[in-house]
Amino acid sequence: MTAVADLVGVQDRALSRAELAVLDAIDEQGVVEDLVRSIRVPSTTGSDAETEEQHQQAAALTRLGFDVDTWALDLPALAAHPDFPGTEAPRTEGVGVVGVLGPAGVPALVLQGHVDVVPTGDLGKWVDRDPFSGAVRGGAVHGRGACDMKAGCAVNLGVARALAASGVRLERPFAVHSVVSEEDGGLGAFATVVRGHRGEAAVITEPTSGRVLVANAGALTFELTVDGRAAHGSTRLEGHSAVEAFLPVFAALTELERERNAAPHPLFAGQPLPYPISVGTLRAGDWASSVPDVLVAEGRMGVRLGEAPEEARAALRRALDDLAAGDPWLRDHPVRLAWTGGQFASGRLAEGHPLLGEVTRAVHDVEGRTAAAAAAPYGSDLRLYTGLSGIPTLQYGPGDVRFAHAPREQVRIEEVLRTTRTLAVLAARRCGAHL
Repeated sequence: MTAVADLVGVQDRALSRAELAVLDAIDEQGVVEDLVRSIRVPSTTGSDAETEEQHQQAAALTRLGFDVDTWALDLPALAAHPDFPGTEAPRTEGVGVVGVLGPAGVPALVLQGHVDVVPTGDLGKWVDRDPFSGAVRGGAVHGRGACDMKAGCAVNLGVARALAASGVRLERPFAVHSVVSEEDGGLGAFATVVRGHRGEAAVITEPTSGRVLVANAGALTFELTVDGRAAHGSTRLEGHSAVEAFLPVFAALTELERERNAAPHPLFAGQPLPYPISVGTLRAGDWASSVPDVLVAEGRMGVRLGEAPEEARAALRRALDDLAAGDPWLRDHPVRLAWTGGQFASGRLAEGHPLLGEVTRAVHDVEGRTAAAAAAPYGSDLRLYTGLSGIPTLQYGPGDVRFAHAPREQVRIEEVLRTTRTLAVLAARRCGAHL
């Protein structure tokens, strides 16, 4: 348990008796154990283990006395919905979990996190070739999902446990949303809001490196197909390599990226590339001594703050058309463009909304520092909560996103516990906790 006396100076910052009681009820060891246990469940997006972890989340909330809604996602109905966000990973099932504590009504605060993680990549690059060890070394917990974002999910459960164990009464309800499929488009968050779950405000505990993220750029997954003309490699001039045809296409993508990042929003101060255009996979040819007749490139395109996804798509289409106008091969063999996989719009907390001040005040009162407001260059569930369901939402959670999706993925334990304390105070305040 957290000893309030050990929170240096915290008594001198404007905390109520109820808030101090919630802080004192935080089970720090339990938070770390939740994180380690969760990492050991290999809940890659779309896997059976993803469903297993959702049931673990539901069981934990049920034990704490939460009113828990656990449901199987209706995948065909969601895919047919006009606002369907898209997916990339194959999936046969999905489970949603929402737990609510306190009186009836719309939750005053939602803490949200996703349980799915990206694939591990080359196991040889992981310590002990075990990405799901949950090993504790050097004051940090290591493993796939440690940072993105099982630490955030452990924080959410830690706050839930503290509220339930502290003996405080809530004037307004508190909720935890546990979702799947964030990594490939946000199907779980989409299903949660379509089911009707709402909140007066939400914090997504994605890794934010101590900042308060009030906005996200969007990200659209694309596929480019570039045609060539096959020939024997010994007579390659009789053909036209799809690889060579792609080179000016790649240059055009680079130029479009430069243009779109010429004047980024001030919230991206310090971000060298807020709206990247990145090619992630290339496939070309089927025989070493043949001139390749087709190349397929898959990548992602950043969406600027306030820009509709349709506008971003049109910008890429125009860039390809302008290139083809001056390239004889591409003029006669136009690049085929398809929008596949996850389609993240940008999202932003409404300017001037009090949630930002409430979070930064909690950071100051518990952590003794001033947290900067900023934006992130990656897509997240924020845009579904703010845009689709109208829930004012920001991101504040433990971890450094530079460790996410990497074989050195880790999160510092003190950062996890510090965030738990801050969000516990925020929850107590927003939900009107009293003794």
